[in-house]
Amino acid sequence: MKAIILAGGYAKRLWPITKHQPKQLLPVAGKAMIEYPLERIEVVKTIDESIISINAYFENNFREWFSKYQIRKKTKLVIEKTYSQREKLGSVGALGFLIKKLKFNSNLIVVAGDNLFEFSIREICAFFRKKKSPVIALYNIKNKNRIKGKYGVVEMGENNKIIGFKEKPRNPKTSLINIGCLILPRSDVKLISKYLEEGHNADTLGHFIGWLAKRKNVYGYIIDDPWFDIGSFESYNQANKYYREKRLNLLKERKLIIS
Repeated sequence: MKAIILAGGYAKRLWPITKHQPKQLLPVAGKAMIEYPLERIEVVKTIDESIISINAYFENNFREWFSKYQIRKKTKLVIEKTYSQREKLGSVGALGFLIKKLKFNSNLIVVAGDNLFEFSIREICAFFRKKKSPVIALYNIKNKNRIKGKYGVVEMGENNKIIGFKEKPRNPKTSLINIGCLILPRSDVKLISKYLEEGHNADTLGHFIGWLAKRKNVYGYIIDDPWFDIGSFESYNQANKYYREKRLNLLKERKLIIS
């Protein structure tokens, strides 16, 4: 299995702090944001390589970070030749670019580089092996008003099968949302290219998932662990607070053990 971390956006909602550095390299409790999902991926033995998809505008920023990062698993940067928000490929467009460039012949797990989470990648991969079909990670916000026009909303039937998906609806039917983690079996990777060839929305992963769920059995894996979608200053501050407190608690526990 290959892991793809999508980090090719321009994060204009977080300007000015993302005007000259990518959102995924913003510090969260003392380390770059992207290191959190990377560390979750690196402990999974069935994933043999991580690929970080970035844009050309922030290439030097990423290369500087990458030269200092302590890699635990085979990892590489792949450059999307875009230099502005207007030129960006979008999440599905970036996947199409990678598929064409790298000619994958393996299962894929796709993770948004600006999503911080505490759930186990190992466990969602085990769920995927059981289902032998596309799998998406879901989170229950439990408040429909909070998700109006913001997230991809999912309806789920028996055995966690996705029976409905709507990207950023004004009137969501449920409070289950897509959180930017998708696993595709090798046999379905080609469907990304088919989706793009048909001229569908290349910007967000949710549009592809909705399209896919009408053609294949797609299953949802619900997480209860903390999750942060870093799309605003509020969520960025919340993530910093959570991970600072987590680090402090770990330090306190270590001191107690030593003493």
